Amino acid sequence: MFVRTTYATGDPAALDDAVRKITTEGRDPLVQQPGFRGLGLFVDRELGKLLTKTWWQDEESLRASAERVRELRARMLSPFATTMAVDNWEAAAATRPEPVGEGACFRLTRVEFDPSQTDLVVDAFKKDVLPRLQAMRGYLGGSLLIDRARGRGTVGAIYADRDSLVASRGPVAKLRGEAAATGQATVRSIEEFDVVTVEPVKPQS
Repeated sequence: MFVRTTYATGDPAALDDAVRKITTEGRDPLVQQPGFRGLGLFVDRELGKLLTKTWWQDEESLRASAERVRELRARMLSPFATTMAVDNWEAAAATRPEPVGEGACFRLTRVEFDPSQTDLVVDAFKKDVLPRLQAMRGYLGGSLLIDRARGRGTVGAIYADRDSLVASRGPVAKLRGEAAATGQATVRSIEEFDVVTVEPVKPQS
């Protein structure tokens, strides 16, 4: 699987209109794209931040969709977005999310690592980090997305509600510290969002 993320910031007062466009008129054109496998939409209404994740069956379908999605993105995010960053990732690890209800929350952790250590980072996430995340109360699903060439990645985790997200902060901080102590990865930022929608990634045919 491959993932395209769009990270946009703008006037908080205009955010809900962008969300409405994405979840209504923006959805069908995405679903119709060959290789499309799922959508996640996350927001910070207080600061005016919006993050989308679109999942694709393979790198070919990700790249083939680029122009059509670029046009769609410009229409959906105008007039909200004053800044925008678009990135492509390989989904190195992902757990199919449990049903996500109202009040769910999402934490995004951005990391950097030596590109030559990519496989070690992925292996450590699968064998140690992911099982411990899955054991936490309220954890619904998540992923490790990587950019092998640039030595960077994101760890995403969805929690059932705000209480679960808050309760996880301490244990997750411990996980980050242990990972940092190995020298394999450096944490660059941590952000938290409300979940608007998560359409589970569809199985490959």
